[in-house]
Order: sequence, then structure tokens, then C-alpha cells
Amino acid sequence: MPTMSIISCKIMQDEIIWILENDSSIDEIIIVDNENIREFVEKLDKVNLQYKVLSLEDISSLPEIKSGCNKYTVLINLMELGLHRSPKELKIKVYKTIKILAPFSSGILLFYGLCGNVLGDVEKDFEKDFGLSSISCPVRILKDKDRRIVDDCIGATVGGVNNYLKILKSVSDAGTYLFTPMYSKGWKEILDLNKLNKDPVKALKLMKKTHEMIGYKRVAKINTGLKYTENFDASIREFANLFDFEILEFDDGNQEIFKDCYNELKMEI
Repeated sequence: MPTMSIISCKIMQDEIIWILENDSSIDEIIIVDNENIREFVEKLDKVNLQYKVLSLEDISSLPEIKSGCNKYTVLINLMELGLHRSPKELKIKVYKTIKILAPFSSGILLFYGLCGNVLGDVEKDFEKDFGLSSISCPVRILKDKDRRIVDDCIGATVGGVNNYLKILKSVSDAGTYLFTPMYSKGWKEILDLNKLNKDPVKALKLMKKTHEMIGYKRVAKINTGLKYTENFDASIREFANLFDFEILEFDDGNQEIFKDCYNELKMEI
């Protein structure tokens, strides 16, 4: 039976858990051990999903991985949020991880979008016998029903390019942050405030000034229907209070793209 590997930004861990909870055919869940998984495995424990946490070295030596025994395995590799600050570095890390996981994967699904327009060619770049790679498993990225690669995690969450553009147009009169539950928890890590300035208070003041200069006035809550990340409302209010932002709310979040892309690759492998 096959092994599907999911390489994902940490921001989309809730959508992965939803996939795992809703696919009863999964025999084994393996999590690549790294610094990004603490919150993820805590959530898996809360929903009583069984899993193994293994190093890449240990995974590569598993006899069932090498022999392709009668199991369907989902292997998850979570990547750090901070990669989004440098699209070039993001592409390097994602491509490197694909090459590492390919030898023991039947197929690889990226829980990423274009992400600064650096991942748009990833499927072509890893086609069999393509110059960059000779890996033998298919590599797929999140696409909407019109077969367009989603722009980013928000684009994937709201169902694709058309609805994302509709939401962006509806808030185009003022700068607006769009927050999913995980984004509301991870925005400080994404922006890396502590490294930008050793004084967090000073860093927030600088961020406030930046908001005033470029016209950011709101934060929008994107309801996804998922409850794995707790205290979403409180996190939104905290962010809004920090910067004196208005709060908007959209009920456009869903798991359709994640489900469809997962099932398509599952059928392929």
C-alpha cells in the first residue's frame, strides 16, 4: 500500500488534522520530528488520533516503508512559518524536502500555494525525468476547482482564486489582515517581531506606525468551521486591541480544496 507524504506550512495543521480524522482508510500516521510539531501533536492527542513521531533517518529505515507492505501511511512534514518572510528561501526548503521524502513516498502533496509566486512550477519541476529531478513519485500542490494553484493559505481556505479575489475586493478600501484560526495564533512568528527588535514593545510600536503609514485598519476573522485551534475569538480581539483595528467576519472558510486535492492524489497513487 502507498505512503502519501504531506509537506505543509505549519499554518495549515488544522486542515491536516481534519483530513486525518475523516479518512478511515489510513492505517498509519507518521510525523517527521522537528521543531514545528509540538502544537500539532497536542491537537492529535486531543482528538485521539494515533501516530508515530520519527526522525527522517528512522523513517527511511522502516522496513514497511521500504517494502511497501499492506498499509496506507500518511507521513506529515511541517515547515516553519518564518519561511514566508523569504519566498526564495521557502522554495529552496520545500524543494529540498521533496527530494528528501521522495525515496519513501508514493506521492507528495504540498499544503502550500504560490506563496510569493515561487511554487507555481513545482509540479512541472518534479515530473519524472525532468532536468531538476528524477524522482519517481508525483508531486502535487493545492489547486481550486478551476485547476488554478491557490495564492496562499487564505486562498486555499476560502475555496480558491475567485472567492479570494471577491473577499479582497470587498475590503480594498482599507488595509485588512485576513486571519484563520492558526494565523491568529502565529502572526508574531510569521512577522518575527522578536528578531526584528529585541524590545517587543518597541517592535509593536513600530508596527503600529507602519500600519498608519500604509493604511491598515482592520482584521477579518475567516471562520473555517474547525475547532482544533482554541480561543480564536479571543486571539482576534487581542490583535485588534493591540492596533486599534476594526473586526470583520467572513464565513467563507471550508475544507473543500484540501479534501479534493488529497483525494485526487490518493486515487493517483
